[in-house]
Amino acid sequence: MVTPTRITLARKRRGLTLAELSDRAGVSLQSLSNYETGRTGPRPTTVRRIADALGFPEGFFSGPEIDELPAEGISWRARTKTPPRVLDSARAAGTLAAQLYDWIDERFRLPEPDLPSLGKPDPETAAEMVRTRWGLGHAPAPNMVHLLEARGVRVFSLPPDSLEVDAFAVWRGRVPFVFLNTVKTVERSRFDAAHELGHLIMHGSGERSCSGPEAERQANDFASAFLMPASGVLGHMPAGARVDQILEGKSIWKVSAMALTYRMHDLNLLSDWQYRSICAELSTRGYRTDEPQGLKKRETSQILTKVFQGLWSKGIRPGDVADQLNVTADELGTMLFGLSINTTHGHDAAPADQAGWTLSLVR
Repeated sequence: MVTPTRITLARKRRGLTLAELSDRAGVSLQSLSNYETGRTGPRPTTVRRIADALGFPEGFFSGPEIDELPAEGISWRARTKTPPRVLDSARAAGTLAAQLYDWIDERFRLPEPDLPSLGKPDPETAAEMVRTRWGLGHAPAPNMVHLLEARGVRVFSLPPDSLEVDAFAVWRGRVPFVFLNTVKTVERSRFDAAHELGHLIMHGSGERSCSGPEAERQANDFASAFLMPASGVLGHMPAGARVDQILEGKSIWKVSAMALTYRMHDLNLLSDWQYRSICAELSTRGYRTDEPQGLKKRETSQILTKVFQGLWSKGIRPGDVADQLNVTADELGTMLFGLSINTTHGHDAAPADQAGWTLSLVR
């Protein structure tokens, strides 16, 4: 028995219209429409053709209903003109990652969500309040993925085919999710993580809009204040700093040169003229789209690594997890920040990072 919503989800994941899937699978457009609405069901041979066209195991389509991540609650960090099908594909990828989270949550004790509800403070105050609650003081923020995970945020990577989406966040019930692009520079990815945290904190109640120019500005200001607390920047950076001083100073907070320049201007350490001049010089040096001589080690999930270490110790291989979720190993791998789950001579490779503690399995 085929579950109609799973056909729709798989199609969206591949960024296809019904007409495009019809061409790929050799199934009529009207038939596909009927399958997705549940008016009729496909024969086993037709399911096989649809599965081959979409790159999903046949078993995926007969699983239970899957509730997609709530579209109205997603804060997209993406270009304004990003095509809807790209957003739909990223949302579908997030939905599949949420299924992986459900699978993990049944077997491991994960950190409980600890994101404060702050009412309606301004972004600067909100960032200070979160820092105080989490015991960060005025020190530079640590690994952002680890920090979010320790506070109960479920963090996954976005697939390579979602490059037009920098990041997005969403509440699924009482559980917060953040999805990050892993192709951007490390510094910009840290900012994206803080930006999405800002959305979860300030726009997560459902009472306030999580999208639009004003919400994006607020999330940017939150991220700037969270990563570069005012007292730290004022204490370390001189007024009217030169470009070389900014390039040296950005390593303190592990942010991009442009982000530190913006923050200094916001804190009145740079005049309007100085800000424009420095931005122009940084752009000439390649810092508008890249971060020359920036951080090399990407921040990745600690929890996912430890989960797969724990599974490995019990004889459960990543391929087994993919089979239970009825997705391919490649699809599973796109969620895991590059955690190695490839197979060699028919055997799964062990997780690349074997250091650190291991989560306890639920008995």
